[in-house]
Amino acid sequence: MNTTRITLTLAAGLIAAAPAFAQTKLKWAHVYETSEPFHTASVWAAEEIKKRSGGRYQIDVYPASQLGKENDINQGLTLGTVDIIISGSSFAAKAFPRIGVTYYPYTFRDVDHLLAYTRSDIYKELTAGYEQKSGHEIIATTYYGTRHTTSNKPIAKCADMKGLKMRVPDVPAYLAMPRACGANTSPIAFAEVYLALQNGTVEAQENPLPTIEAKKFFEVQKHIVLTGHIVDHLNTVVAGGVWKKLSDADKKMFTEVAQEAAAKASKEVAGREKELAAVFRSKGVSVTDVNTGEFRDTVLKNVPFEQFGYQKADWDRIQAVK
Repeated sequence: MNTTRITLTLAAGLIAAAPAFAQTKLKWAHVYETSEPFHTASVWAAEEIKKRSGGRYQIDVYPASQLGKENDINQGLTLGTVDIIISGSSFAAKAFPRIGVTYYPYTFRDVDHLLAYTRSDIYKELTAGYEQKSGHEIIATTYYGTRHTTSNKPIAKCADMKGLKMRVPDVPAYLAMPRACGANTSPIAFAEVYLALQNGTVEAQENPLPTIEAKKFFEVQKHIVLTGHIVDHLNTVVAGGVWKKLSDADKKMFTEVAQEAAAKASKEVAGREKELAAVFRSKGVSVTDVNTGEFRDTVLKNVPFEQFGYQKADWDRIQAVK
């Protein structure tokens, strides 16, 4: 066998072997900090998918809005600039409004109710509706935390919020409870909230306890009021273009890993929440339980589901989940 033939034979062998070493690179984006469970769980999932696929998938995770704000990365699924994201249902609702009902105040009783919902028929129906409208696939849901209120003055009932200058994200469902109780809401950028609370531009804000801790809002607010108005959550979403190319076995593997990651992050967030009321009290901050039923009734009376494109029937079905 001459040298030319040997070279050609080796080249042919390399070409034939190439598919076995082909690797698909994917981008996973979110807006959370590297210290948060949502990032660490995403990194774990990326590494686990690589391991379980024998290295066929290389997933790079981009935290802290590196690939854009939440609206940007949702659009990126369609534009092809991102392949996987974690994002709230309020953004999924832009494609399929009904799924946003999970952000209507007092939809979920607690984290256990939320997690039970993710195993229910109504969850399957709402996620399927989003997938049909958007073309993208929701493969897991993570508990983000229960949203509570911080304020410069005591709040014992819904009416105590009347006239209160309150920072709330500019998302309709987030605005529902404060406005129903008479607060004057202001959509200040998240990065500027601490300073706005400190200088009195606003007198109150709302977020889960781990966020209140991480952003140190307790340093510039005297009262934490356990309004528990939204049991917040994030969806893990795979771009439709990526999902369609996956084999059934890979779809199953991606889903299993994403759900394991969601369970890890959910458990971590819920565990920290249980500790934080005592932590804040030890720092001299007032932490107050309120009658959430009174807040809930006020919202139901004053905020029609239909104004958001939600359906009361969906809310009722979620209420019935055990």
